[in-house]
Amino acid sequence: AYAAIADAQESRGLGDVYKRQDPAVIMLVHDGKRALLGRQKIWKPGMYSTLAGFLEPGETLEEAVAREVWEEANIDVSDVRYHSSQPWPFPGSIMLGFYAEAKSTFIRRNDEEVEDVQWFEANDLRDFPAHGKSLPRTDSIARRLIEDWLETMD
Repeated sequence: AYAAIADAQESRGLGDVYKRQDPAVIMLVHDGKRALLGRQKIWKPGMYSTLAGFLEPGETLEEAVAREVWEEANIDVSDVRYHSSQPWPFPGSIMLGFYAEAKSTFIRRNDEEVEDVQWFEANDLRDFPAHGKSLPRTDSIARRLIEDWLETMD
């Protein structure tokens, strides 16, 4: 619908129309030896991924990372570092990937945000299928964050 409106405005000589972007942050939170992963009810059973959420108006990327982790798991974070990005077509976004270090480790899950949140050690993540669990698709930024973190744990 947005593309049709933009085309109509341009054809009427109303100037250039720039498509809206809805930036989202996606982050792997770790405590030095474990990674914090969560799951949503709509995902296939057993699949866990990194936490994520949209930026709020007036918020920095780092603030969005900290807020989303707090909202979903009640974990404080520090040392938020940019990792990479990936275009995301829903609704027309860019996913900005980060690592963050946990300052606290006790999880108090927000049931309105996620179905489950857990800490996983590197060896558990490497052996997820044996535990009836899975990770995101290999072409996703979530998987790239996880795989790159696992490389640092060797």
